Order: sequence, then C-alpha cells, then structure tokens
Amino acid sequence: MTVEPIVPNPDLVVVGAGCAGLAAAIAFKRARPEAHVVVLEKAAGPGFHNLSGAVLEAGPIHALLDIADPNWRDTPAARHVLGQRVRRDDVLFFTDARSVVSLKPALKAARSMGLGFGGLLHDGDLIVSVSQLTAWLSDLATRAGVEVLHGFPVRDVILDENGLATGIRTIDQGLDHERRPQPNFLPGEIVHAGAVVLAEGPLGYATEDFVARGGLVRNNPPVFSVGIKEIVEVPEERYAKFGSGRVMHALGWPLWTPVVGPAMFGGGILYSMGARRIAVGIIIGADWNYHDFIPQDAYARFKEHTLVQRFIAGGTVVEAGAKMIPEGGFHALPRDPETGAIGRKNVVIVGDSAGFVNVNKIKGLHNAIASGLAAGNTVAASLHAPAEIAPIYTRELEAQGVLLEMNGARNVRQTVARLGNLWGLPLSAVTGLFPRISVEPDRAAMTRESYSLKLKRPFDKDAFVAAAKVEHREGQPIHCEVLDPTLCATTCAETFDRPCVKFCPAGVYEVIQGTMKPVNPTNCVHCKTCQNKCPYDNLRWHPLEGGGGPKWEGM
Repeated sequence: MTVEPIVPNPDLVVVGAGCAGLAAAIAFKRARPEAHVVVLEKAAGPGFHNLSGAVLEAGPIHALLDIADPNWRDTPAARHVLGQRVRRDDVLFFTDARSVVSLKPALKAARSMGLGFGGLLHDGDLIVSVSQLTAWLSDLATRAGVEVLHGFPVRDVILDENGLATGIRTIDQGLDHERRPQPNFLPGEIVHAGAVVLAEGPLGYATEDFVARGGLVRNNPPVFSVGIKEIVEVPEERYAKFGSGRVMHALGWPLWTPVVGPAMFGGGILYSMGARRIAVGIIIGADWNYHDFIPQDAYARFKEHTLVQRFIAGGTVVEAGAKMIPEGGFHALPRDPETGAIGRKNVVIVGDSAGFVNVNKIKGLHNAIASGLAAGNTVAASLHAPAEIAPIYTRELEAQGVLLEMNGARNVRQTVARLGNLWGLPLSAVTGLFPRISVEPDRAAMTRESYSLKLKRPFDKDAFVAAAKVEHREGQPIHCEVLDPTLCATTCAETFDRPCVKFCPAGVYEVIQGTMKPVNPTNCVHCKTCQNKCPYDNLRWHPLEGGGGPKWEGM
C-alpha cells in the first residue's frame, strides 16, 4: 500500500505551532506568497500545548499582526485576545504567610537609573492567554495560505553529507507498549524542505537532537524554572476587588525566606484575565536543592497567603498546567561554533527552543515573536543561499535588538544561582558588566536537604491533571524512559529517595514493589521537568503519538 505524504515538499517547514513558529510561517508567507510553508505541531489543536504567564510587550505582536491582517485592530479576536492591558502593576515581597512589602518604589528607582531589574515593571503591557493568542495566530496563518497541521510530532531534522537540512522526519504512529506495529501503524514520514525553523518550546526533542548532531554549543548550560499555573474563576465581588488590568508579582515566601529558609529562586503571579478569571501561578528555579520538593507544595502555600486568599477564596480551578521556562540567557543560546549563528546553515532556532527569555523582565514571549519574524523574513529572502540562512537570521536578531536585550541580562540567573537570593538578586543589576558567569546544570543542585513547608496533606495531582484536560491513547509506547533502572533502585533511592516521584507535576512516576517506573505516562503534561531535574540524568522524554497531551484553551 502506498501512503500519501502528509504534505507536498514545502519551501519551509516549521516545527511547532506556538507563537514563534507561527510568526515565522506568517512572515515567510507574506514575503513570498507563491511559496509553500507547512507548520507541524504535536498537539491535537491550536494552542493546546501553549502555556505562559503571560504579560506581553506590544511591539512585536503588533508588528506581526500588521503583516498578518492590516485590519486586525477592528476584529472581535483582537478585542478578545488583546483586550487586557496592564493598568495596575504590583511587585511585592512576601515576608511570611501574612505580611507584604511593596518593591515598586525600589524598582522605579532602578528603572530611572537604568538598572536591569527595573524591567520587572509592566505598566502598559498586554495581559494575554498564550493559548488563545496561539489559536488566533493559527487562524491568521491558515488564512494567509500556511498549512498548519496538528497531531504530527517531529522526530529529527534530516541532514545531508554537507550538513544542510533536507527536511524533517515525523515519528512512527500506531505502536503498542512494546513498540510493535498495530493495524493502524503509520511509519514516520519524511517531509523535504528548503529550510527548517525549530520552534518546539523548551527542551524540544528534534531541537536538542539537532543541537547535538549539528555540533552547536552553549557556553552555559540551559538552566530552567518550572512554572505551575491555574486559571481560577472567582466570585464577582472578589474579581472586582482584584480589578481588571492588574498584574501582581510576589517574591519571597514560600520560596525564599532570608536566613531561616527555604532558599529558592522564583515567585508567584496573579493576573486578571477577564470574565471573573484570575491566572494564579508560581515560577520556581529548577536548581532547587531539596530532594523531597514538590513544586505544587510551594504553589499551594502561595495560594494560602492572606493577600492571595483575599482575591481567590471560594474560586474554582477551571484549567491547570505546568511548563519549563528557559532562563540560561545569552550565554546559553545554542550557536554554531564556526559562525556564531543560532542554528546552522538552513536550520534556525526560535523562541523558547533557543531560550530567548529575559530574566530581568520575567518575559520572553515578545522575543519569541520577534525571533519568529526574523526567521520567516530571513528564510524568505535567502532560500537561494541556504547555507547563509542561520548567520543572516542571527544578524537580523542583532539588528532588531533581541540579542542586545538578551546580552543586557546575560548573568542575571547565573549570579543568583552562584550567590543565592540575598546577595545574587541585588548584585545581578551590575553583573552584566562582568565576563560570563558559569553555573552547573539544574540537576547538579540536588542534595539530601528537605523542603520545610511541605503540605500536611498531599497535593491532589490527579485533580491537577484533570484540570489540564490531558488525553493520551492508552496503548501507545511509554514516552518517559528510565535509562538505567538499576541506578534508580540503588544509588538514587539510597541517596535522594527517588525525587522524580515527588517533583513530577503530573504524578507520572511511582514506586511499585521497590521499583521506580513511569506508571502513569498518560498523565504527562509535557513539561519535561523529569528530564531536566533527574539528579543522575537518567530520564528521557520522547515525543509521543500525535494529538496526545493537554488541551489548554485559556492558559
């Protein structure tokens, strides 16, 4: 039987239908209407795997929308997706479970002096659901003539003998637990293309494979934070008390209490989302050292704070999720050692796949969109010289100021990792003046120390997974691989008591008869915390059958 290809050979294939990937596809198609571009996305539908805070600087998204639809400002979608603008911006320090100190005066002073952490102020920015923004961009891309195909995870980029990409290969579908073909088996397909844009998000499977095989290097390891987020629908009077157009960022308790501990990087968020809904979340530096730490413990503690309860008490969780946030910064960008390009030849890396998050601002979505625009325009202008695409793309990032912004925050996360919050946070304002500060990967921080604010009753991870609307086909191969089960059963069990069982936000891992196994792979929310944080680098996340995973609509 001859299997028809999923798509005729395009001029450009984009891996990942998030904001960065769709920006690349739209920019390419508008610049070359006659050309063929396809976007392959592992999720079942637009926006289903996209999660962020998200506070968004307006410049890049407006530039993209002006290209996609000059009349976008008059559309109902624009009013729905971009209708919330920051009118009240609070930055607070939680000293304990009840007390609050405002940091805004200090941040205003920092901004007036040109210090980096003045970027923590977000007055005038947009408050968006990245799931809804992605769905809108997917529709605009389709209307522009882009083929956006959902349910197609990509296994790898195909390279010829000269290192040029000739296309991509999707994963096999229709396998059972033992990877045996079932009656509905479909082998992975090869999609030939003139150029490839990698836009998978953090720790993308095809991206990391390309970085390794293509010989790209990172001068610093790509350290991360873990983001836990819920959308909480609250009573009308509580939403009115919080107010529309309001964002709140809170440092300190329950992640960091000076002297007495705990001591972790990160903080909590509350954003008004309209329709009586508040986005509530916490961002936790993945270099935590507590072997028994559960990210949702800290999140639950944050929600218990007196100020937070003032706004969300009596609310209902309508959606939940988790993701990794790339915070390695400028020196963790994957580059071709020969050219310095973020990518190689006719393959470029955009958005969170590259790591364009500015820790000074706690934002990266604007840079993701800007990098997508740069990628699409570069490929459109340079298909005749494929080996020059990645270097030209990188020069375009410099011209647009993306790399300048990233360079200005180049040592922030590393300073805090090396010196701790008490000294690292204030000193991060000036460490941009210093040479590169190196750190170890997140997994190397694990110790036998315990987290002091554990919940009395376990966090309900099953309810969390249900709120993430996770669906997977039960019979497919287990995609969370334990490389060496003996290492888990002996060294890790004796030293750290199998921390992955605790820190996995979805409860994928359990100990069954003394053996740690990915017992609940169908719970997976695709955050990939396990691969990044296993202290022995003994877990691997693989792309799974297309369409599986969360189905976020408002995240």
